[in-house]
Amino acid sequence: MKNNSTVSGFTTEKEKMSSGLIYNPTDPELLACRIKARTLADKYNKTKACQFAKRQRLIDKIFPFHGKNPFFEPNIRVEYGFNTVFGDNFYMNFDCKLLDVAKIVIGDNVMFGPGVTVATPLHPMVAEERIAKMHEDGFYDLEYAAPVKIGSNVWIAANVTVCGGVTIGDDCVIGAGSVVTQDIPSGCFAAGVPCRVKRQITEKDKIFTEKY
Repeated sequence: MKNNSTVSGFTTEKEKMSSGLIYNPTDPELLACRIKARTLADKYNKTKACQFAKRQRLIDKIFPFHGKNPFFEPNIRVEYGFNTVFGDNFYMNFDCKLLDVAKIVIGDNVMFGPGVTVATPLHPMVAEERIAKMHEDGFYDLEYAAPVKIGSNVWIAANVTVCGGVTIGDDCVIGAGSVVTQDIPSGCFAAGVPCRVKRQITEKDKIFTEKY
């Protein structure tokens, strides 16, 4: 692969990958990082529901940058872990996937329903550029990625896919089964394929939970 470090200022494939540049996914450092993350995720997925302390230790290893009180239901799938940052009180329901080739930044008090996928990886649109081929440093395909940012107090319902390059604002609800391909402003209910804003969330949506 042609070295673009002169232009970018980045010298390792890991730096290029995390910065959204074309990179070599077969790089030994990246391969080792993926194996480590997936091995830890496999261990997490085999834990028992009552093993809270063990699960917390594994989450700390998979995701070194996180806030207080995370809770993940198995099975979890993660690409690297170190490119995911989440705030306090992050809840992730069953069978979610975090493909953090680029940064995934998640705010406080965020809830993921079951089957949510956040996918930052991208591939060239033109088939000739996308297919794996022999380069100077080996046989591989060309990849890059775009970051995802999810604000605070967001509920992403079941089986939503959030695509690379998207920002979801604070206080949003994303309806089940949506595919989020564009930014969603704060305070909205959005749903559909592709996901679009349906309306603002207002005081009329309150169900008076304060009595509990």
